[in-house]
This record gives sequence, C-alpha cells and structure tokens, in this order.
Amino acid sequence: MNRAQEGTGSILHQPKAVWAVAFACVVAFMGIGLVDPILPAIAGELGATPTETEMLFTSYLVITGIAMFFTSWLSSRIGAKRTLLIGLGIIVVFALAAGLSQDVESIIGFRAGWGLGNALFISTALATIVGAASGGASSAIILYEAALGLGLAIGPLLGGILGGISWRGPFFGTAALMAIGFIAIITLLKSGPTTAGQPKPQPTSVSAPFRALARPALGILAASALFYNIAFFVLLAYTPFALVPLGVETAMALGFIFFGWGVSVAITSVWVAPVLTARMPRTRVLWIVMPLLAIDLLAAALLINSVVGLITCVVVGGLMLGVLNTVLTECVMESTDLPRPVASSAYSGVRFLGGAIAPPAATLLAASFTAATPYYAAAGSVLIAVLIVIVGHKHLRAADIGHVSALEEAESIGVADAT
Repeated sequence: MNRAQEGTGSILHQPKAVWAVAFACVVAFMGIGLVDPILPAIAGELGATPTETEMLFTSYLVITGIAMFFTSWLSSRIGAKRTLLIGLGIIVVFALAAGLSQDVESIIGFRAGWGLGNALFISTALATIVGAASGGASSAIILYEAALGLGLAIGPLLGGILGGISWRGPFFGTAALMAIGFIAIITLLKSGPTTAGQPKPQPTSVSAPFRALARPALGILAASALFYNIAFFVLLAYTPFALVPLGVETAMALGFIFFGWGVSVAITSVWVAPVLTARMPRTRVLWIVMPLLAIDLLAAALLINSVVGLITCVVVGGLMLGVLNTVLTECVMESTDLPRPVASSAYSGVRFLGGAIAPPAATLLAASFTAATPYYAAAGSVLIAVLIVIVGHKHLRAADIGHVSALEEAESIGVADAT
C-alpha cells in the first residue's frame, strides 16, 4: 500500500482528539534522540565514563523491548485511552526524576522507567489516531508517520537547545510537554473502542508474542532487525563521542547535527520508502539499501578524523535508516497471518534489544581498539542482517505479495515503527 498517496486531502482537518494524540506522539518519539546531544555533558559533569553514559540508551531500550512483548496483552484488556494515559504518566514521572538526579546511575534507572512508559504509549497511539481521525485510516497513518519523523528530528534539536542551558533541561522539558499531552488526551479523547466502527479487541494471550517468534518469517525478520538495530544505534548513540575529539562537543552543535539526521529519517520513511516498494518487492529494497547503509558506516570509519566527513555520513545514514525502518515494518505486517499487534510486539521486542546492546558495546570497542572500530562493527552487523534476509527469503514471499487493511497496518506500525 502506498500510504503517501491516499487520504492526503483531509490530513489537516482532524478532530481535537487526533491532534492531542499526535502531539503526544511527537514528544514520545523525541525521547529517542533527546539525550544524544547531552551525552558528553552528562559524562563530564557527573564524572561518568562514555560507557556508563551510553547506558542511558541501554536501560531505556531494554525495558522498552521487554515491555513490548506485553503491551498487546495489556491494551486489549484495559483499553486504548487508559494504556495511553498510563504510558504518558510514567514518562512524566521518570523524566522529571531523571532531571533531578545527582549521579549517572540514577539517571540510568529512571531512563528504564521512561522506556516502560514509552512502550505502553507507542504501542497504542496510532490505532487510537485511526479510530478518531477523519478522512480515512490512510490520512491518519500519514499523520502518525509525520509525527514520528518530526519527533526524531526535533528531539536532538530540543536536547541541544535545552542542554546548552543545563544537561537537566531536556529531561524537564520532556516532562512538561508530556504533562501537557496527558491533560490534552484525558480532556479530548473519549473512552471507548480503540477504533471507530470496530469491535473491542479480543484479549490476547500473554504468551502470544513469544510463540509468534517461532513462525519462520517473523523469526527471520526479528533476527535481521536485531542486527540492523545495532547499526542504527551505533550511528545515533556512539557518534557524539566520536565527534568530541574533533572539536564538536557542545549540546547545541550536536543537536543541529542530529536534527539533520532526524529530518533525513523522516523524509525517506514517509516519501521515499513508499515509492521504492511500489516499484519493487520489499525484500529487494532490503537487499539494496542495507548494503548501502553498510557502505555509509564504512565511510564513517574511514573518515573518523574528518568533521565534515563524519557529519555527512550521519545525515546520509539517516536517509537509509528511514527507508529500512518503514520497509522492515511492512514486511512484518505482510509476512504472517498472525494478529498484527502480536506480530509487531514480538518483532519490536527483539529489535529494541539489539539497539540496547549497541551503545555500550560501541564505546567499549572504541576504548579497546580505535575510534573507528564501532563503525566497522556496525557495518558488519548490517551485512549479517541482509544475509539473514537473503538466506531466509523463501519464507518471506508473503511480504512481497500480501495486502492488509489500513487498520491492520495502523496497529502494526504503531508498535513496530517506533525506532
């Protein structure tokens, strides 16, 4: 399905409830890259090592990944609005606590709680937007993907601006914005079924996502995404430390660099990926774009002593990450006959754990070998990811020919397109 071509006429004419959830989506996705520009500042002011500081990503992603296995079980029992509000409330509390922390260990712990809230919110947000949106599900999906891209772009920029005042600023800013989102949703979003005109979802088994991974197609995609996400977070989380020796260490400078990265992700995920999948099979897009990402990471390793070269690799890498995020998500949607939220929960749980491994592993590799080594390792990880897809392509035929409804697509993207 080419989402960019459907329902665009009424995308801006939405009920207040839709804008309330969309605003909260932007802020939730901002949380992924928000701490990126302040990593060196936190390390310097709190006397933490780069590896300790990278645990801010790891604790967040580990808990997000684990929680993803259970979000479909919870939301199918307590409803979308309650799940959204619980997630937002948790983020507010733990973001505020992180900003008040006095040591890096406390921030690591509070970021873990933040990850739990983010998993609950992200898993439910898009299906809620689809239920309340006017102009059809396709318009709602475009609106959600726009919120995703906007959040990924603004997160580092806001982190840089507020981080230029204090490393605590981004945490307090997130807490304030999420509190506004909480109030907006509780005020404007009516309780009821997750989607308009749809029956209340049947409760799912707590073991369903784990059993889903036994399906060959889903297991192959999850394994590939685990290695792909290692590369994703090497580029996102390790690069600030690689730039410090080159004289780029202020929160503002890093914020602008990763703002460019986020814009690149947004552009290709919303516009380029649909064009590519309309012209060739999804698996072929993966075969082409994953090696290109590996080449970009190799270039980053070779240009490790060039400020311009490394920044260029970050922005160009974002272009390919946007395509891969969208296409991998669509492959998950199409490849099995499992309920889409269950399949997406299982897939996302695995790939978030891949992202959790990368940040501290990258700094340890840099300390043990050279500053370029993490990029070489990330390139190798991407090549493993594409090799898994190629070897298992017989099990992924449905990903190239299947078709799902807009609602099923919404449910899946809402969980799986979170990074």
